[in-house]
Amino acid sequence: MKSRFPRAVLLPALLALAGAALADGPARTPLPSLYRDECGSCHVPFPPGLLNAGSWQRVMDGLARHHGVDASLDAASAAQIGAWLQASAGSGRRAGDNPPENRITRSAWFVRKHDEVPASAWQGPAVKSAANCIACHPRADQGAYDEHDIRIPR
Repeated sequence: MKSRFPRAVLLPALLALAGAALADGPARTPLPSLYRDECGSCHVPFPPGLLNAGSWQRVMDGLARHHGVDASLDAASAAQIGAWLQASAGSGRRAGDNPPENRITRSAWFVRKHDEVPASAWQGPAVKSAANCIACHPRADQGAYDEHDIRIPR
């Protein structure tokens, strides 16, 4: 059967779809301003697809002791952010595991994607922590983690 689409149109479209389906970086989900303002006031507002719904629920339930600080929110803000995180949570391979302490930086996906980063880079004064995404990914606050944009500080 002959396709009604010319090969010059169909092949690039299929390649684009395959690339999107196989992409291993965090999907760009628009971040609500409340999430950006509240969560982004202490760290990069992480793409919600990096954790599954269960992990996000545990993060939200533990805000009073969020990695050593009290990140509590008023009830309305917590409900709004929590509902958005649940609706936007990851469900694929990247978010499939439950990382220790619900830390994105300890998930199997994160560890695998950063395995070539030398241990010394995480401890340098410009980075300090694996959770400081913007130190190496200059557009992380916009949800952009393209491998071509990485700049590891020395």
